[in-house]
Amino acid sequence: MSETPRAADTSQNPPDLPAVGLAGAGPLPAPAEPGAGGKKGEENESVGTVVIAGLANLVIAAAKLVAGMLSGSAAMLSESAHSLADTVTEVFLYVALRRGKKPADENHPFGYGKESFVWAFIAALFTFIGGAGFSIYHGVTTIMNGEHSGQYLISYIVLGVSFVAEGTSFLKAKRQVAEESRRWGITSFRFLRLTSDTTVKAVYLEDSAALVGLILAALGILGAQLTGSEFWDGLASILIGVLLLIVAFVLARSNVSLLVGRAVPRAMHNQIADDLNSIPVVTAVPTLLTMQLGPGNILVAAKVDFDDNVSGAQIEEASDEAERRLRHRYSDIQYVFLDPTRGSAGRNHRDGGLDI
Repeated sequence: MSETPRAADTSQNPPDLPAVGLAGAGPLPAPAEPGAGGKKGEENESVGTVVIAGLANLVIAAAKLVAGMLSGSAAMLSESAHSLADTVTEVFLYVALRRGKKPADENHPFGYGKESFVWAFIAALFTFIGGAGFSIYHGVTTIMNGEHSGQYLISYIVLGVSFVAEGTSFLKAKRQVAEESRRWGITSFRFLRLTSDTTVKAVYLEDSAALVGLILAALGILGAQLTGSEFWDGLASILIGVLLLIVAFVLARSNVSLLVGRAVPRAMHNQIADDLNSIPVVTAVPTLLTMQLGPGNILVAAKVDFDDNVSGAQIEEASDEAERRLRHRYSDIQYVFLDPTRGSAGRNHRDGGLDI
């Protein structure tokens, strides 16, 4: 009986042939690329920021809960809910970091970066429901029929310790934001609006809100102590809830935009267009599309008008050179797809991308 012939083994390509499938989708190396290996350091920095914030919030939530139960302060109980919501949020953000770094496969050829935005969106929803909802509800009920035990000292002590702990977490997030802002040559405020790193953005905003919330709680307790009216304690609780609503809304809107498929900032879009146009055989770039595939992971797709007199081999060489130039300037660019197309010299797609 004859042996059934085996199919050719295509799991590995001969060394003289280009890779196919996902193996051939890897970015071309960028010689002397600045910040080589920086992505791993940035990822570790984000993980450290999230872990420190999570541990700080967990300890603070327990202390605030004890103080709130002993004193009966609505603001302290709201702050406890605030810190507990932040703790759970950090868990979601940690999952976002880990899940978003899974390598691409045939089912998800562009990787799992957008899963980071999914978990970050869930974290924002939890802040909205778990923190803001409880704080506002408890504040209203306190104004209507709240009672206070009069044990103000323990509340002040816990608020002071919490401020130090939250401040430590905030300073770490602030330092990371400042470093990234300097790397991109923009202000910290602009970086927070543009960044696709939803974890550091969430930690920064939540820690900022936590510090403001502590001040509001202290003022509410002080008002109740001086006037004997629980109105101020309840009002502080409501204001803390509103503050959480604002943070949750900002984070949710940002993550929805990234999930839908947000483009890169306009300045970056124009620089990419200029880099493509700088290739000698390119006469125009009539269409340029970009998308954030995940934190620090960008796709570039463009219709490019090449000189009609160049050969196919020259177009291939120019396409490889274009990818190297783009990745040399922006290490976050992972995929570059160029489509040779007819165009008119000088008609380029500029002023596209995210207008912020």
